[in-house]
Amino acid sequence: MIVFDLECPAEHRFEGWFHNSASFEEQTLKKLVLCPICGDTGVRRVPSPVATKTFRPEPEKAPENFDYRKLAKEIVDYVNKHCEDVGSNFAKEALRMHYGVSEKKNIKGSATWEEEKMMRDEKIEFFKLPLPRTEDEKNS
Repeated sequence: MIVFDLECPAEHRFEGWFHNSASFEEQTLKKLVLCPICGDTGVRRVPSPVATKTFRPEPEKAPENFDYRKLAKEIVDYVNKHCEDVGSNFAKEALRMHYGVSEKKNIKGSATWEEEKMMRDEKIEFFKLPLPRTEDEKNS
């Protein structure tokens, strides 16, 4: 189906739904398309204020020899280097920063499902990233 914006000679604007463009042309020639306000069959298509884009480019693909393990390690290393580990106090610290009680900084830690819901309700932005345990964490 396709929707056209239409107009009669009296400048009444309305929509018409057709199977395709050829269907609109055929029905117009047979005087089957008429203005719902005045009944005039001298209907023409007018430019629509809405346009759609049907072209979808192919997504870029990673090179075949891309090292995903290296990328994952770099992400983990970056988070470990640039974020303070607040452990299970993550939600508490996020709230303190959100309300200006403490200085904003990069933090990492854990939160329960209920704490995550509370942070979403408070409009606190956070990102869940599953990180592997460090050797120190594995030994404790």
